[in-house]
Amino acid sequence: MTKEVCSNIGLWLLFTLLIGNYVVNLEASHHVYKRLTQSTNTKSPSVNQPYRTGFHFQPPKNWMNDPNGPMIYKGIYHLFYQWNPKGAVWGNIVWAHSTSTDLINWEPHPPAIFPSAPFDINGCWSGSATILPNGKPVILYTGIDPKNQQVQNIAEPKNLSDPYLREWKKSPLNPLMAPNAVNGINSSSFRDPTTAWLGQDKKWRVIIGSKIHRRGLAITYTSKDFLKWEKSPEPLHYDDGSGMWECPDFFPVTRFGSNGVETSSFGEPNEILKHVLKVSLDDTKHDYYTIGTYDRVKDKFVPDNGFKMDGTAPRYDYGKYYASKTFYDSAKNRRILWGWTNESSSVEDDVEKGWSGIQTIPRKIWLDRSGKQLIQWPVREVERLRTKQVKNLRNKVLKSGSRLEVYGVTAAQADVEVLFKVRDLEKADVIEPSWTDPQLICSQMNVSVKSGLGPFGLMVLASKNLEEYTSVYFRIFKARQNNDKYVVVMCSDQSRSSLEEDNDKTTYGAFVDINPHQPLSLRSLIDHSVVESFGGKGRACITSRVYPKLAIGKSSHLFAFNYGYQSVDLLNLNAWSMNSAQIS
Repeated sequence: MTKEVCSNIGLWLLFTLLIGNYVVNLEASHHVYKRLTQSTNTKSPSVNQPYRTGFHFQPPKNWMNDPNGPMIYKGIYHLFYQWNPKGAVWGNIVWAHSTSTDLINWEPHPPAIFPSAPFDINGCWSGSATILPNGKPVILYTGIDPKNQQVQNIAEPKNLSDPYLREWKKSPLNPLMAPNAVNGINSSSFRDPTTAWLGQDKKWRVIIGSKIHRRGLAITYTSKDFLKWEKSPEPLHYDDGSGMWECPDFFPVTRFGSNGVETSSFGEPNEILKHVLKVSLDDTKHDYYTIGTYDRVKDKFVPDNGFKMDGTAPRYDYGKYYASKTFYDSAKNRRILWGWTNESSSVEDDVEKGWSGIQTIPRKIWLDRSGKQLIQWPVREVERLRTKQVKNLRNKVLKSGSRLEVYGVTAAQADVEVLFKVRDLEKADVIEPSWTDPQLICSQMNVSVKSGLGPFGLMVLASKNLEEYTSVYFRIFKARQNNDKYVVVMCSDQSRSSLEEDNDKTTYGAFVDINPHQPLSLRSLIDHSVVESFGGKGRACITSRVYPKLAIGKSSHLFAFNYGYQSVDLLNLNAWSMNSAQIS
């Protein structure tokens, strides 16, 4: 550990002590509750930490939620995040700050933004960073004022020559955007400004999540100088009935390859850009996106046919994943996605272990060639943590009811890639037209239920005698009216993940838009209490949080399995033990 890192940790801990008497009367991610809950628990995490991750980002202790303002500046990646310096439950929220050169190993810095003025005295909530044309980064964020109104503020670095951006200052013009009697904005539902983009008229645009009754909407503001903002007459987009739109994100994507597109880009000559509007629905606590066209003249987003911004829209991740945020990585010409994964254990367990919340591995995100869905894949940098590899599992036949243990890998902290080939597709079970909810399919047909083709996949974080395991698997169905049409379902079944009964053991599911005549790929990042799985080369993603009592550390096992009636070919399986990242 370098002297500078030690110094920064010391400053962070000093900040924790200084803010120790600060009181806020709000609870939960972006939500005001009548029951006021605070934590003054500053106990250090217990020594026995079987569920603390090895290579996922999390602070040394206490509560963490939304990723905020990710960006790259002078070759340094920055991640800010909602953090409680006083305890392992929500409250006392500040913008904590860490930096990295590779998105995997992180160095902590003192919190960048914390309550200090009337416009944010009751909390510094989520927001985004924008890189101005002169290279200067600025942050727009939501502050909670003395009346508990949500207002939008700006902060900028004190020293632009510091690539670590360790000190920030707030504008005396704050708040820049605020509810009032004229603009009709709901003062308790006006939050989470996006990265701004520059229009052809040289005006900046930014959207802010809001609602009016049951109508969720993205309110647009415009500005010539990034300081004086004017509310547009109409929102960028809205939906009647979806409720509050939290943490909106809006960015362009190209149909030509997997490269990212800068947020203000108009595209290259002859390049057709689409736009993605993503929102976090407060009602469901899931992240949904639509793909469509941005009318730059009317400042309107029009979803493509088949897309609707509500609970029927596709999701980034069909597991435990929320409040995501992207940024354009100009160094590697890619768009990077961050997302928060909260705990599935009880609040009492969180307080006992001294921390709550992790960030998923950053993902590269791009538009599929079809133009109908987004593809996600863990950033390549995480592969640098791969160490001991098992690579002799190929061309095996997994017969009905069979299990194959993968030896020689640290099963509690691993990266696994497997490729299956299915025979005899005509023997798939028929899927009923009413089976439109993949999570319901996976819940009612858990891993113990045999079908023609499936379940087959991986058992991770498994105990030796399978008292505990989390299964990630596929099932293949055929349509009743068209036996040449097949449906692939991917499941993450947590129902047997732990002997502890108080945990949330929801089973998750997603449809995977792939041709089952081709090999089916599955990748799982396993990290003690989190399993991130990517099906069909990133066409479906499911993140699970699990807390085994037996399958921890060296007592954890890994299996490939097939419990369907028909045999499945295991074409290739590669598994790596993963080194721990250097975080805090």
